[in-house]
Amino acid sequence: MNNPSISELRQFMETYVAGEPARLNHEGWWRKPLLVSSPIDQRFDVLPKIAMDEHLHPQDLLKTARSVIVFFLPFVKTLIKENRSSKRPCRNWGVAYVETNDLINRTGEAIAEYLKRAGYASELTPATHNFDEKRLMARWSHKHLAHLTGLGRFGTHSMLITPSGVCGRFGSLVTEADLGDNPLMETPEACLLKAGKKCGKCIERCPVNALTENGFDRRKCWDRLNENLHTLDYYADLPLTTHVCGKCAAMLPCSFINPVKYMA
Repeated sequence: MNNPSISELRQFMETYVAGEPARLNHEGWWRKPLLVSSPIDQRFDVLPKIAMDEHLHPQDLLKTARSVIVFFLPFVKTLIKENRSSKRPCRNWGVAYVETNDLINRTGEAIAEYLKRAGYASELTPATHNFDEKRLMARWSHKHLAHLTGLGRFGTHSMLITPSGVCGRFGSLVTEADLGDNPLMETPEACLLKAGKKCGKCIERCPVNALTENGFDRRKCWDRLNENLHTLDYYADLPLTTHVCGKCAAMLPCSFINPVKYMA
């Protein structure tokens, strides 16, 4: 079997995502995607402590898996700018959420098929809504996997800041292929506030005061997402899984980049 390289996987994903605008017949919502891999080692043993206590280990998905792959689809700047105005998410933010989740699922399946042709089995989970709605926590958290594999660092807003910023969506899968350790983050922190600098703009922007320097009120946030879905007329034709806001991420120092990397 030919073991695929990380550069080949990245190129495959970039080509796959680049074809979406033509398929959708619009300009698309995404900048260049990011992809990392890591060996399945002791780092994943902490998942029940840092995420949900019942979080799955990567080899719970596939006993023969040797690597975890995590990828990120960063949104284009025009979409992020559009979602900055008003205290409610714009129509396109919801549409982009729906179309991105679909793309994440298909991209994961395409990567799995690519690896299958090379002789390696893979396994993946849905892009979203694979969580416990009482505790609002997932047994397979793409964000926590992205953190452990070096694709991002958690910000004060409890979202993950990648080298391409925080605005976008994550996907992940496990595979038998031995892909090695290929992180992209260059700094221990990516949140200015966590790095000891002045910021906290995400706290100011949250319309329901769900954020503080010391924590995140999941229930307040979730109630707001449900309220947006059920009260905004321009979301009436979107799926009932369209839980969006994005106000704590749009047009902030971390929207498009890892700002800590560029600190003076």
